[in-house]
Amino acid sequence: MSMNHAPEITSRQVAAALAVGTIGVLMVGIQPILLGELVEAKQVSLEGVGIVAMAEIVTLGLGVVLGDALLPWSRLRLITIVAALLASGLDLLTLLATGDGAMTAVRAAAGLTEGVLIWGATGVVVRTANPPRVAGIFFVVQTLAQAALGALLANVVIPHWGWQGGFATLGVLALLPCLLAFGQPARLAPLAPPAISGFRWSMATMLPLVVVFLQLATLGSFWAYLEPLGKAAGFDARGAQTLVAAVLAMQVVGGSVASFAVRRLAVAPTLAACAIVLAVVMTTIHQLPGGSMLNFAIGCALFGFVWLFMLPFHIGLAFRADASGRLAGLVPAAQLLGSAFGPLTASFIVEGENAAAVPLLSAGFAIIAAVLLLVTRRSGASPIMTGAR
Repeated sequence: MSMNHAPEITSRQVAAALAVGTIGVLMVGIQPILLGELVEAKQVSLEGVGIVAMAEIVTLGLGVVLGDALLPWSRLRLITIVAALLASGLDLLTLLATGDGAMTAVRAAAGLTEGVLIWGATGVVVRTANPPRVAGIFFVVQTLAQAALGALLANVVIPHWGWQGGFATLGVLALLPCLLAFGQPARLAPLAPPAISGFRWSMATMLPLVVVFLQLATLGSFWAYLEPLGKAAGFDARGAQTLVAAVLAMQVVGGSVASFAVRRLAVAPTLAACAIVLAVVMTTIHQLPGGSMLNFAIGCALFGFVWLFMLPFHIGLAFRADASGRLAGLVPAAQLLGSAFGPLTASFIVEGENAAAVPLLSAGFAIIAAVLLLVTRRSGASPIMTGAR
């Protein structure tokens, strides 16, 4: 990445951009709570909840990709305001949607606008002097916000106003970027074109995105069904919702540790170790007998820690393959698409009210990611991996 742009971005502008991006990903963190409530209220089916989750996260990723391809960096503030207004309107429109099809359509449209907000924040991150560390801070900030909102929804909003109050709250928060837009950079200079940076698509440049996709599929499949799995382990509805907030809190711990460790640990071995830990945790959870609430909670806590711990390393993996930052700008899209693919695949193995097979699916994704990282690193076939030793 060219560092010529870094001095032009102040810490205040970075903070405003990260806040905008944080609001864009709020729904990703609280999906288990709100989608669980939709299932309880018979607004969507248990089989369909994975499709709803998938649709919104896919369009979040598409929003990032389309923003990178089509939207001008010279109109960043205006684009942020328009996207925020549309996101808020679609959150409120969700109150009128009923059934798997209608809910999927509305949340997919909301995801596209949220993705544009993330696109703007990512553009700022990759232009800073230390993108992996700033990305680590970004992940921690967004998870703190998700944890706080999750606790608020589980203990205050939903008990009084139901799922409708949850989406109304989300709609109000989506308006904040209209103000924050004036604190972020008015425009961003484009990144160096491939002719100058030397970037080209190859196995070496595709590998980081494939690894990111698989690792987020691991997380997304389990996360989308955490509430019904928690209930099967013995938690009541409020206990399962509180568990979601607790997992988000553990993500904060993992992300905080990663923001310091990302410059000290080798990228590929660290990501491989994270994948192996996730595979072990998911396999263990699958084998737990009913009523194992404490062991289930411990597994979820470790899951949350590893989740955010490994995300900053994804940015580092991308920068090892492409120093211009162009590939790193697509990491959020790969993360979101992987997060969507997990719930989509999981929806095909859920039987009625039974989601017990989902942890095994998550373990499978994790194992594939670990094997890909380890085999490629040993073979030395990829400059990404050799650079990460």
